[in-house]
Amino acid sequence: MDVVQLLPRLVFLRFPIGHVYLWRDADGLTLIDSGLPGAAEEIAEAVRKLGYELSDVRRLVLTHAHGDHVGGAADIASWGDVVVHAHRLDAPVVRGEAQNPPPVLLAWEERLREQVAENIPDTPPAAARVDREVEDGDVLDFGDGAQVLSVPGHTPGSIAVYLPESRVLFTGDTIARAPDGRVMLGVFNVDRELAVASLCRQADLDVAVACFGHGEPLLHGGGAELRAAAATAATAATAATAATAATDAATSSATQPPPKSSLIEG
Repeated sequence: MDVVQLLPRLVFLRFPIGHVYLWRDADGLTLIDSGLPGAAEEIAEAVRKLGYELSDVRRLVLTHAHGDHVGGAADIASWGDVVVHAHRLDAPVVRGEAQNPPPVLLAWEERLREQVAENIPDTPPAAARVDREVEDGDVLDFGDGAQVLSVPGHTPGSIAVYLPESRVLFTGDTIARAPDGRVMLGVFNVDRELAVASLCRQADLDVAVACFGHGEPLLHGGGAELRAAAATAATAATAATAATAATDAATSSATQPPPKSSLIEG
């Protein structure tokens, strides 16, 4: 893990899979996501390296319930008076009361998922408590008023967190940044149409800094990059819908019986 100072109040904890972000306020620290199982120890080391105690962590905000984002949640929740936040639709998964629904994968995503799975531990994340179930429009007490956006599609309860005063957006896995720097729709979505709509919603925000669950954060021009990604995703979605409709029409036509006038009567 690398500890990278992005802004005076924003620290990036770079993990190989599932990044974590730390926001500093006068009254303490807020963590955005918690990495894979076992990540809490490294996060604790980073907190201490920054000159804080674990008891200075006031909040943990989980953008969604996948194991590479909630893996350290149970440990972090035990550090003190940490308030754990998650959307009400993903909270049962965080608590261990339900399972994540399976994603609907494109062919190239199936190959990518196989590669990613090799680096994810077989041990599922420990169940963690959720102290506050959030909804769209909620305002959290950090970052001068952090706004919760419901952005379903990656999971039913995915959220983004937007800090309008600082123009910082935490996207979770709804948006990603590829190794070549390209901003793109996040992968492994349960509902691709909803995921595209969620990307477009975030692209409408006034964003300077965009922080992704996977890929390097953008420190400048985040809004323009998000809008370009949204346009690309929307165009691809429209093309895919048209192709599906054409295939369905062809299949339907091929399975229809011939008209009666074309039948040879004996």
